[in-house]
Amino acid sequence: MAYDKFNILKSTVVPLPTENVDTDQIIPARFLKATEREGFGDNLFRDWRYDVEGNPKKDFVLNDPTFSGKILLAGKNFGSGSSREHAVWALYDYGFRCVVSSFFADIFKNNCLNIGVLPVTVSAEFADVLFEAVENDPSTEVEVDIEKQTITLVSTGASESFDINVYKKENMKNGFDDIDYLLNIKDEITEFAVNR
Repeated sequence: MAYDKFNILKSTVVPLPTENVDTDQIIPARFLKATEREGFGDNLFRDWRYDVEGNPKKDFVLNDPTFSGKILLAGKNFGSGSSREHAVWALYDYGFRCVVSSFFADIFKNNCLNIGVLPVTVSAEFADVLFEAVENDPSTEVEVDIEKQTITLVSTGASESFDINVYKKENMKNGFDDIDYLLNIKDEITEFAVNR
């Protein structure tokens, strides 16, 4: 399944400074029965977003109209816990295309890269700068440039670089998952097989 191409993303930010957010908090286990990748966004952070009667909790950031955007700014150690890729499906389906944190769980980070959500690891100090800027002005924009591998606070120009695997970088730029990549080089594979 192809995903949105990722080149330069300039967006406002949704701040979630909570640390040690695990995948069960991102998408509770009771919502994992579906096999299609759609509809998971409705239950993103379900137990934090809604009370037991299904009413939105006004104090949760996704229910606060002050904040919006395609970038989730998360606290340290985001995506820990089980390896469920449904957590990233939920983020993607909700509309996030990038998650920024000072630390990601490895499996979660890899799932992001496989599903079309760019995980950007920044220093704890730069994360604090971003959180403060967004808290002071929710219309603050952040620009993420995958080619240059930079994340920039637009209002001040403050910037950091981030790492990304070359193969995953090219897939993100083209909107490919691993199967799309193979289909894209199908002719090369066939030619190699014929000439072998």
